[in-house]
Order: sequence, then structure tokens, then C-alpha cells
Amino acid sequence: MSEPASISTGIADRYATAIFELARDEGALPQIKADCDTLAGALDSSEDFRDLIHSPLYSREQQQSAIAQLADQMGLHQITGNTLKLMASKRRLFVLRALISQLRDMIAEENGEVTADVTAAAPLNDDQRAALTETLKKSVGRDVNINLSVDETLIGGLVVKVGSKMIDTSIRSKLAALQNTMKEVG
Repeated sequence: MSEPASISTGIADRYATAIFELARDEGALPQIKADCDTLAGALDSSEDFRDLIHSPLYSREQQQSAIAQLADQMGLHQITGNTLKLMASKRRLFVLRALISQLRDMIAEENGEVTADVTAAAPLNDDQRAALTETLKKSVGRDVNINLSVDETLIGGLVVKVGSKMIDTSIRSKLAALQNTMKEVG
């Protein structure tokens, strides 16, 4: 693992552990889980939010002020809001996506669940999501939370990652495999 990635992971892990332990002690894990979904949605949908998190052009004070206002508008739990403000004051918001991922994993572990990262070519409807959840539950033997993202370059199919296991049924990967086979033949 590269050093910067290792440092980022370490930073995210420390903040995630602090949030998790405080929330568990207060019985606020369901609210923190909802905060993770809210923040992940904001990161996915708002370029301005991503810029605020990553851009060095914003001062600490500007980041803190903006994060405080956003935390209130998003209805984030006090633990989450205070942690984000602290992260802004220390210029650590760049690890937010890793923090969300680690928090989700910790909460799932606490609830006896496992998280599956699913990338689909198109958004899944409720029936498809339920069927996928049930199939993964049978395969893994535990309740499964699906963390869904959409990547239209897959053309069709899914890429599912549960723990260290990855299943790639995308059309893109099948076309790449066919292309490699044809190169070997020709």
C-alpha cells in the first residue's frame, strides 16, 4: 500500500472509531448510519460539496463554517456534525469517503451484517435490489447491506464486492475477456 493511502486510511480509521464508540455509547448507531447515507449521497451528487472537501482554496474557517451549516441543513447527528467540524479545523475532510466506508463497516459488524459494494450499469429498482439482497444473504450466510453505485461504462450486469470476494458479471469485463482471447488466437 502506498504511504499516502496508508496515512489517509489511518486518519479515517481514527475518526470512524471515535464516532462509532461515541454513537454506540449513546445508542445513536442508527442515526449515524443514516448520516453516512446522507453524506455519501451528497458526495455523489454535489460537485460543490466535493470541492469544499478537497479544494485547498478554502481556508479552515471557511470549511468549518460551511460544514457547520451543511450539517444543520442535512440534519446530521451532533456527533457527526461535531466530528466534521473538527476534521475541517484540522484539514482532514479529504478522508470523508474513507470515513463513511469504515463507519458503515463498523456498524454492519456490530449488527451482525456484512456490506456489499455493488456497481451496476443502471440504477436498480426495489424488486431487483431485494432479489440481490436475498441472493447475497444466501451466499454469505448473513444479512447484507447493499452500497450501490452506478457506472454506465459497465454496459450491463453487476460488479459485487463482499469482503475480499469480488464477482464481476459486467458486459464490459466479458468483452475484455473476449478481446484477450481473440488476441491469443490471432
